[in-house]
Amino acid sequence: MDTPTRLVVGPFNRVEGDLEVRLDVQAGRVASAEVVAPMYRGFENLLEGRAPHDALVIVPRICGICSVSQSVAAARALADAAGVTPPPNGRIVTDLMLATENLADHLTHFYLFFMPDFAREVYAHEPWFGEVQRRFEAGRGEQARAAIAARQRWFQIIGTLGGKWPHTHSVVPGGSARAIDAAERLRLLAQVREFRAFLERHTFGAPLEEVAALPDEAALQAWHAADPGRGDLRLFLTVAAGTGLDRLGRGPGRYLTHGNASAPAGLWDEATGGVQVPDLAGVTEDLSHAWLADDSPAPRHPSAGLTRPDADKPGAYTWNKAPRLAGRSVETGAIARRLMAGQPLVRAAVARGGGTVYTRVLARLLELATVLSQMEGWLAQIRPGDAFCASEAPLTQGRGCGLTEAARGALGHWVHIDNGRIAGYQIVAPTSWNFSPRDAAGQPGPLEAALVGTPVLSGERTPVAVQHVVRSFDPCMVCTVH
Repeated sequence: MDTPTRLVVGPFNRVEGDLEVRLDVQAGRVASAEVVAPMYRGFENLLEGRAPHDALVIVPRICGICSVSQSVAAARALADAAGVTPPPNGRIVTDLMLATENLADHLTHFYLFFMPDFAREVYAHEPWFGEVQRRFEAGRGEQARAAIAARQRWFQIIGTLGGKWPHTHSVVPGGSARAIDAAERLRLLAQVREFRAFLERHTFGAPLEEVAALPDEAALQAWHAADPGRGDLRLFLTVAAGTGLDRLGRGPGRYLTHGNASAPAGLWDEATGGVQVPDLAGVTEDLSHAWLADDSPAPRHPSAGLTRPDADKPGAYTWNKAPRLAGRSVETGAIARRLMAGQPLVRAAVARGGGTVYTRVLARLLELATVLSQMEGWLAQIRPGDAFCASEAPLTQGRGCGLTEAARGALGHWVHIDNGRIAGYQIVAPTSWNFSPRDAAGQPGPLEAALVGTPVLSGERTPVAVQHVVRSFDPCMVCTVH
């Protein structure tokens, strides 16, 4: 048997933050993997001792890509501690800002992070290579440039709803600090429809409702075959079929979402093929292989979590903790939301091949088609003149949990307030789940498991297939090492 060869891949380009992947390669395939978050930032410790509402200013700075998601989780944690319920207008505005950011992330991932890898010379022999280069080549692709322009205009929605992006301060425990009048609501609807026009012309080459309603993979294949050159989703399907993306990067088979306005909370397990209600009391953070000290005999729940750096800890290889649900690793992201929302095509694709590079990207694109249509309905529900924010008393004591969905998946904030100050603050971000290290039992994180079996071509120092698997999870490392 061949002796495994150690290969270190990183840093990765087109990734928010620092990432390194250590691979043991045997017989041309990954035999095992360690996913390394090499940067420590310490936001959780930075928050301790501060006034509770300081979190609303500090946590959005964790990341410029998903700052609204962090704001929403913090506001919900403080609202939970204070017993405050936002009025309907405040909830709707928050949902709209969160959806705007998440859909922008999906657009960015597809056009700027994921598809440019297929314009690399390793694929020059493929019949689709020239078209992929024309559309997606990094810095040059026609469709990539068009997506950047559309993304810039799309973010004007958050400018109207929240005052600015990133790091808007309008998301508060009581709802939204900025009221929307009737004229602004009409302008917002026009901006949503402008983005719809971009997606229908460029991304899908078809009405959004037509794409979202595709019932299974046979219907998807027929839709693709009817006009294979029309729209970027169809080109992705051509590339996926030619490169076996539906067989690459299979994850643990368990999918967690905290839920949002477009999908209920829940756990989807491939083994049972059905929905489960997760007991979040069973969420723990294992520190066995993290450069973090802990004197607890068992992994802690985030509400009692600690973040104590220990850079010389034996056996550690990352700053990321290892979140587990009932002791098991779970994957999170758009694929979890679409499964829980009952998207028939995603459920069919996962039933056939599991969570793979193909199904993760497909789920994001279908979420673009689905949620944008829903946003038009949410805008219609805003009632100008009604309250957008509930008042709250000064918060001196309490504990709270704030759950939401960032583009990359389940995000949770846990806060403990004592004598008017933050006594403890813990964050479990989506990439913390997906890029977690091994736990005390040796169970790998979702990406570590998904990389096993990935092909490595002779002479590759940065294996292209490994990059496809990593990018399919859309890492945001600065959130991971908060």
